[in-house]
Amino acid sequence: MITIGQIGIGYWGPNLLRNFASFSDVKVKAGCDLDEQRLASYQQKYKDINFTSSYDVVLDDPDIDAVVIATPAVTHHGLVKRALERNKHVFVEKPVALTVGEAQELAALADQKKLTLMVGHLLLFHPAIRKLKDLVLGNELGRIYYIYSRRVNLGRVRADESVIWSLAPHDVSVALYLLDDQPFEVSAHAFSYLQPGVEDIAFLTLRFRSGIVYHSHVSWLDPHREREFVVVGDRKMAALDDTAAAEKLRIYDSGVDMPPYASYTQAMTLRIGDILIPRIDTTEPLLLECRHFVECIEQGKQPLADGVNGVRVLQVLEACQQSLKQGGRAVACE
Repeated sequence: MITIGQIGIGYWGPNLLRNFASFSDVKVKAGCDLDEQRLASYQQKYKDINFTSSYDVVLDDPDIDAVVIATPAVTHHGLVKRALERNKHVFVEKPVALTVGEAQELAALADQKKLTLMVGHLLLFHPAIRKLKDLVLGNELGRIYYIYSRRVNLGRVRADESVIWSLAPHDVSVALYLLDDQPFEVSAHAFSYLQPGVEDIAFLTLRFRSGIVYHSHVSWLDPHREREFVVVGDRKMAALDDTAAAEKLRIYDSGVDMPPYASYTQAMTLRIGDILIPRIDTTEPLLLECRHFVECIEQGKQPLADGVNGVRVLQVLEACQQSLKQGGRAVACE
C-alpha cells in the first residue's frame, strides 16, 4: 500500500486526487491547499483524508511515502526539493521547475536518494500518442521528414506565465518522446496582445541533426479549439486530432514517390492511398499516468516522464526564451 499526500487541489489537483483515491493499493492520507474554503469543501467529499493548509504537516508524517504536487509552477522547485530531502517520492505537474539548473538539481537529488521523481507530461500516456510512437518505432511511416502540432483555443488566459510555458510543454514533450532525440537548434516567435509581457500566441521551430523539423503553434487567442499532431514520413503520414470524439488517429498511405535515381528526366509521382483508422484504447490518459507513478514506486522502475525528461523539455523552453530575446534568431539547444 502506497500512502500519498497531495499538495494543491485547485484547477488540476481535483483530477489527480480523484484518480489516486480510486486505486485499491493507494491510500490518500492528506490533502494540502492554502484556500480554507476549498479545504472545507473537499473534506466533506473525502471524509477519510486529512485536509490541511500546512505543507509541513504532510512532510512530517512518516506514513506518507509520496507527495503529488499540483501547485503554480513558480512553487514547484521549492516544494519538490523539500519533499525529496524528506525522502518522499514525488509526482509534480509540468514544468518540474522554471530553469534548467533547478530541474537538474532535482533530478540529481532524486537519483542520489533513489527516489521516484515523475513530471506530469500527460500526453506521453495518451493511448493515441502511444500508438503514434509504435508507428515511428516500427518504421511504419518510413523516414520522418517533419512534425507539426497545433494547440489553440480561446482561453484559458494566464497572467503569471506565457503561452509558451503554459501550453507548449505538452507538445514539445510529445515531439521529444516520438523522436527520442534532442534538438540542436530552436527558434521562437511570440506576441503579446492581451497583457504586456505575457505572450498569447507563439510559433516554435525545433531542428534535429537527423534533418527532422518540428513546428509548434500554441495560442489561447484563437477562434478554434484544436489539439492536432501530424507526423509526415516518406512512406506514410499520420494525423492525430485529440478533439475528435472518435477516430482520433488516421494513417494516410500517401506521399511522394521518388525515382530510384533522381534525374531531370524522371518525375516524382504523387501517391494517394488508403486511410487507416486504428482502434485506440479509450482509457483516460490521466488514469494511466497516475497508475504509472504508483507502479514505478512499487517496482522501482524509472518513470517514462522522469526528472531527466523534465530537464530536456526545459532546455527547449529556455532556448525558446533566448530566441525571443534575440528577435527570433535560432539559438543552440544542446
